Amino acid sequence: MTHPYARELGDFLRARRSRLRPQDVGLEPGGRRKVTGLRREELALLAGLSTDYYQRMEQGREVRPSDGVLDALADALGLDDEERRHLFTLAHAVRRPVPAVADRGPETVPDSTRRLLRVMDTPAVVLGRHLDLLAWNTMAEALLGSPDDHPPDRLNMLLLMFDESLMSERACPHWERQALDYIGMMRAAVATDPTHPRATAIVGGLSIRSAEFRRLWARHDVRASVTGLKTFRIPEVGDIDLHWDTYPLPGRPGPVMLVFTAEVGSADADRLELLASLHATRTTGRTQQPPQS
Repeated sequence: MTHPYARELGDFLRARRSRLRPQDVGLEPGGRRKVTGLRREELALLAGLSTDYYQRMEQGREVRPSDGVLDALADALGLDDEERRHLFTLAHAVRRPVPAVADRGPETVPDSTRRLLRVMDTPAVVLGRHLDLLAWNTMAEALLGSPDDHPPDRLNMLLLMFDESLMSERACPHWERQALDYIGMMRAAVATDPTHPRATAIVGGLSIRSAEFRRLWARHDVRASVTGLKTFRIPEVGDIDLHWDTYPLPGRPGPVMLVFTAEVGSADADRLELLASLHATRTTGRTQQPPQS
């Protein structure tokens, strides 16, 4: 049986090799090329490896590269620090036997974290290792919509990003950049357990339904905790630009808290406050409706 981490390692190497052009690494482009990026033999030469050995790595065959080989590959591929860590994580996992039973217990949110969410005056959610929405506060509901609008198995930031019924989100600035951030976080999760059923279901389902997801997933970008800027299109109040940051919570791999904030005193802060007020009014109105006879 092929080691699942070996397949993931091979896919990652192939994606990174395809991004490099010969001129990026001081090679002559030569004549017509049949492949995008460097050829396998060119990358192997740069890393000081035999072409056969490197080819077996990309094919996910049973190879266990040393740390020296990994360093040479990372240098040849021009990996940044996060990508280098990802390469080492996958390769070190290949050296270990496949665990008979992985630790796949249910993800829980401590009561103390739920209390923290309730007292926060800015939108915040707790995400599981595969970006499932585990908890949220009232401000997040005002911004993102009610969780009751989606089946429980669809309450996932990556699934919501590619939800065809939310196509208006695609018109927002930075949509693809944030999609890549979420995809990169999922890649990091996959690196810890490539055959986890939840990851398989999410990635497999999106790969079938969305050509756009397939294109972005094939980039093999990886992220740990990230930060960014997202524009929300809210008809009642207009566009709101919010900064977002992720904060790890206890556990390994543990959930993270995703928090959206606006610049103090900015028009975005005013719009966010107005949105919260409108949401509170709607919620109060629903709770005060007399029971239907």
